[in-house]
Amino acid sequence: MADDPDSELSSDQCVIQGQAFFMRGTIEIPVTDLGETLSWGVWVSLSPEKYARAGELWETPGRENEPPYFGWLSTALPTYPPTINLKTNLHIRPVGQRPLIELEPTDHPLAVEQRNGITLARVQQIAETLLHPDR
Repeated sequence: MADDPDSELSSDQCVIQGQAFFMRGTIEIPVTDLGETLSWGVWVSLSPEKYARAGELWETPGRENEPPYFGWLSTALPTYPPTINLKTNLHIRPVGQRPLIELEPTDHPLAVEQRNGITLARVQQIAETLLHPDR
């Protein structure tokens, strides 16, 4: 992408050939028996207008008051059925925090887990799958 002036990649934002716009955020899943949260770092595609608006507000205090932005999940998450193109809302948080990604409330297992939470046993299952994918 260094050779393409219409593309850029940072730890939080990505533009591909001036036509595809992505922002990084987290899907947070409550771990019910711990009172903690499992966070997945993911990319969400946004419209050019919403991507530009988020960029305008990137260092602006109070940006968390912005309404959520519709987007499409653009990260495949292991242990789940296909997650690419799940509908999302991207909630901008205070400066210095990555956006919160809220999935559309469907029956997709990831959306169900985000709504209802998971147990520590499920966290361990996810960790084992990530650490030992051949099992």
